[in-house]
Amino acid sequence: MSDDAADVRDADAGSGESALPTGYELRETTPSVAAFRRLRREAGMTDRSRPAVELGLPNTTYGVHVVEAESGSAVGMARLVGDGGSVFHLSDTAVAPPHQGRGIGTAMVDALVAWLRANAPDGAYVNLLADVDGFYERWGFERTAPASEAMGVRTEEL
Repeated sequence: MSDDAADVRDADAGSGESALPTGYELRETTPSVAAFRRLRREAGMTDRSRPAVELGLPNTTYGVHVVEAESGSAVGMARLVGDGGSVFHLSDTAVAPPHQGRGIGTAMVDALVAWLRANAPDGAYVNLLADVDGFYERWGFERTAPASEAMGVRTEEL
């Protein structure tokens, strides 16, 4: 991947001001630990332990979550983690199934990209791991293989 392609701040994405449907509110904070875990489970993602989430959420570089106005319940979340300068990882993007397909995920990623455009230094690298095809490309993300490949290991396997 070229440096230009990796730099999502130069991508042809939205204005960062995606409108949420009526009845939803985007908040520039991470959700509670309980809501974070619930949203991951509801979206079919691997659960994280309470101690891990309690340690991890405060280290978020920038996070957002969306609440349903009527119930006040968190229905979506997304966050950036990293060193704050040269590397950012877009993580934990999740929308509860009954609220999917309404632009909530797009609004959250637009907010993260807008934050990166305003705050990340030129040349910073933004990456993500995703199991969704065709969503992140609109912000300039592209597969890195064969130039590089994502790798990972869980701590219990170390």
